[in-house]
Amino acid sequence: MTNSEIDESVRAELTRLRESIDNIDAAVVHMLAERFKCTQQVGHLKAAHKLPPADPAREARQIARLRQLAESAKLDPAFAEKLLNFIIAEVIRHHETIADQR
Repeated sequence: MTNSEIDESVRAELTRLRESIDNIDAAVVHMLAERFKCTQQVGHLKAAHKLPPADPAREARQIARLRQLAESAKLDPAFAEKLLNFIIAEVIRHHETIADQR
């Protein structure tokens, strides 16, 4: 079936859903940007006080917390953990860069 053969009501519903997805994606990007602004400040604070870039105990608490949130939101907790681990790795990289610049 080609795009021109799709029923108009189906096409309209796809468009509506895709617009919602696009809006959510934009919100996610903006939320991540805000999160990274905060973690950059943490990185500067850690560097100023010669604290290590990583905090494994905090990371473990955050992963456990996020897994619980994911479960209650009906999101795969393993996916949520992978996402948070990816974000944490990027934050640590930023903190290392900030520390190296001091």
